[in-house]
Amino acid sequence: MEFDTIAAISTPMGEGAIAIVRLSGDQAIAIADKLFKGIGGKRLKTVSSHTIHYGQIIDPKTGQVAEEVMVSVMKGPKTFTKEDVVEINCHGGLVSVNRVLQLLLTNGARLAEPGEFTKRAFLNGRIDLSQAEAVMDLIRAKTDRAMNLALGQMEGRLSKLIRKLRQEILETLAHVEVNIDYPEYDDVEEMSHRMLLEKGTYVKEEIVKLLRTSQQGKILREGLSTVIVGRPNVGKSSLLNSLVHENKAIVTDIPGTTRDVIEEYVNVRGVPLRLLDTAGIRETEDIVERIGVERSRQVLKEADLILLVLNYADEFTKEDENLFKAVEGMDVIVIVNKTDLPQMIDMDQVHKLSKNHKLVTTSLLEDRGVDELEEAIASLFFEGSIETGDLTYVSNTRHIALLNQALHSIEEAIHAVEMGTPIDIVQIDLTRTWELLGEIIGDSVHESLIDQLFSQFCLGK
Repeated sequence: MEFDTIAAISTPMGEGAIAIVRLSGDQAIAIADKLFKGIGGKRLKTVSSHTIHYGQIIDPKTGQVAEEVMVSVMKGPKTFTKEDVVEINCHGGLVSVNRVLQLLLTNGARLAEPGEFTKRAFLNGRIDLSQAEAVMDLIRAKTDRAMNLALGQMEGRLSKLIRKLRQEILETLAHVEVNIDYPEYDDVEEMSHRMLLEKGTYVKEEIVKLLRTSQQGKILREGLSTVIVGRPNVGKSSLLNSLVHENKAIVTDIPGTTRDVIEEYVNVRGVPLRLLDTAGIRETEDIVERIGVERSRQVLKEADLILLVLNYADEFTKEDENLFKAVEGMDVIVIVNKTDLPQMIDMDQVHKLSKNHKLVTTSLLEDRGVDELEEAIASLFFEGSIETGDLTYVSNTRHIALLNQALHSIEEAIHAVEMGTPIDIVQIDLTRTWELLGEIIGDSVHESLIDQLFSQFCLGK
């Protein structure tokens, strides 16, 4: 498969020591060679693969020096895209890196689309679709655990398991076909049903194992949507600042200071939290605060975890009780804050309402109770099992949806076998399972889906 030659800036825009402009395609070396002037007249066309060379980028029209560079030359197929790849290391300034890119584009290269380098790696057979998606997960990882998960998927851990299951299904279908076409025994139908049941059960169990890891994997990949709620002035913004370890939210003694939803990402014991500090929920005549309260109620419905904050130095109110009703049935950690002040709250009532939730007491002013809170968050979702290094974690929403569909399909096949359904009907469900698993790794996927997935990548990757 041949493509035109693409170019893009592969490092973040802004000032830095070094920026990288990447080329990929059959004309990558030739285009770079037009612009490159090496020591002693060195030509990039003649250098060995996987070598780096010092020189200058020259504008062919004016003959002027555009940049001082180090150029890496990597010849396909031993590259990320399996094409010839050139990486130009230049000074990390907006003007310098754009000048190099523009010269490449005016001398035969095309600006790459978002994710096009990784897309070419997939289309050229360098990686499968699940590995390609793991590249973006690696870039976006916010904790060590999330990064390790992405690395495992990028190395093909999930792909190998999916391919193994597809091969099991394929071999089963082939054996059944042989038994039907070349029957040597009278009980050939019984043998085929027994084989279908055995293999189908095995595939089902493996899919169930993968889906068991999906909640943890999805949390590691996307972050746990965590909403801090409570009445005004109970310490919600102080809690956000304590978890982020930075003064992100304004903290005052005036109730209603927070008027909107504040969002921050934070790593709590390896759990990535998408932390949302909300406006204090109360009835108010202030139109701006009322809008903030309404937004708070909205994000409450979409949260994975609720941190419900109460004031130790204030009486338990009807508004507090309504908050408990609003979060009923959700994962909640109750935090009684301001324990450095004299007690006013009825703790017996708090314990009664918190019987289905974890309860932590804190004094954020004196930095007490934060460690216990972080431990409660980590144990609530992972309970230590995330440390198991030999598990294959599924984290991608698309993969989870396809696995659920595949599970339904294989269960239909097993049920059909148990009911004595004709084998050719059972084969339809088995084949459907095989196709659904193939969509995970890209063996059976529509071109429109491929375009959609890679369009989410950053430019230059």
